[in-house]
Amino acid sequence: MNIKSYRDIYIFIEHHEDKLHDASLELLGEAVRLKENRTNLGYSVIAVILGAPGEEALKELGYRGADQIINIHHESLHSYSTEVYTTLLDELIRTDKPDIFLVPATVLGRDLAPRLAARCDTGLTADATKLEFDPEDEHSSLLYVTRPAFGGNLFGTIINETKRPQMTTIRPGVMDALPIDEHRLFTIEKREVQPETIRDSVRILEVLPKDHMAIDIAKADIIISGGRGVGNNFHVLRECADMIGAEVAGSRAAVDEGRIDKEFQVGQTGKTVKPKVYIACGISGAVQHMAGMEKSDYIIAINKDPDAPIFGSSNIGLVGDVLEILPLLTQEIRSYRERPF
Repeated sequence: MNIKSYRDIYIFIEHHEDKLHDASLELLGEAVRLKENRTNLGYSVIAVILGAPGEEALKELGYRGADQIINIHHESLHSYSTEVYTTLLDELIRTDKPDIFLVPATVLGRDLAPRLAARCDTGLTADATKLEFDPEDEHSSLLYVTRPAFGGNLFGTIINETKRPQMTTIRPGVMDALPIDEHRLFTIEKREVQPETIRDSVRILEVLPKDHMAIDIAKADIIISGGRGVGNNFHVLRECADMIGAEVAGSRAAVDEGRIDKEFQVGQTGKTVKPKVYIACGISGAVQHMAGMEKSDYIIAINKDPDAPIFGSSNIGLVGDVLEILPLLTQEIRSYRERPF
C-alpha cells in the first residue's frame, strides 16, 4: 500500500429527511480544526452523504466547513442498508483514497464503520474522544486517536501506521460543530449510482420512525441526574425537573438498578451531554460518568460524601442528603413562582 497516495479528510454524513445529524456536523467541525492545525498538508475536508438530500442540506455542509460535498445519489438510499452502504463507500474509498475517514458513533455509524473497515482491510478506532496529528512531526498526517479503555479508567492513544484510510468513530457530543458561514466557497458533486445491482441478503420491509416526542437528553439545556444515592426516589428529581424545565437522567449505577431507562444514561457507556446546567444528585463522580458530562457549562453536585470526586469538577458542591436538599429547592422555586409581582 502506497500510503502517500492517500490524502484529505472525509466525513460520513448521517441525515434523515434533509435534517443533518448533529454528530456528523460535530465531526465536520473537528475535521476543519484538524486541517487548520496542519495546513502544510494541503488537505481538504470532504463530506460524503448518501441518498437524495435537498439542496439546502448539501449547502449547509459547505457552510459548516466542507470544502467539497460528495453526494452518492439515488432515491432508494434514504433507508439505511448495511450491505449497500458498505459497498458504495468501499468503492468510494478505493477510488478517492482518503487518508482519514471519520464516522459518527451513532447507532447507524457503529453498525457501518466496522464492516467498512473490514472491507477496506484497515484498522478502526471506536468511540474516540480526541483527534490530533502527530505532535512530534509537523509534516506527518499520522492521526493520533485517543479513546477511553477499561471502562473509562484509563485513556489510550492509538495510531495506524501501515493501513489507509485511518478510520475512527467519534461519540456524539464530544466535538463542537462550527457555526454556519454562508460566505464559504465549496463544491458539490453528485455521483449517480445503481444500488439495485448490489446483492443484499436483507430486505427492508418497513421503517418505523421513533416517536417524535421522545426525549433526547443530549439536547437538553438543564439536566438533573441521579445516581445510586437517589435509590428508588427518582420521582423527587422529576418533580424538581418539571418546575425548571429540565430533563431527568441517571448514572450507570441507576440504570443497572432499574431506576431509569438506558436511553437516559449519562457516561462512557451512555450519552455525552453538554447542558447549560447539570445537577448531579447522589453521583460520586467516577471517571466513566464524568466523561459523559464534564463539558457541561455549569455543574452542581449534591452528595453526602464530602470527599466525592464529583466535587472536584463542580462549580457548586452541596454536602448533604439529596432527598432532603432537592425538595427544598423545588419548594423554593414553587414559592417564587407563586409570589405576586
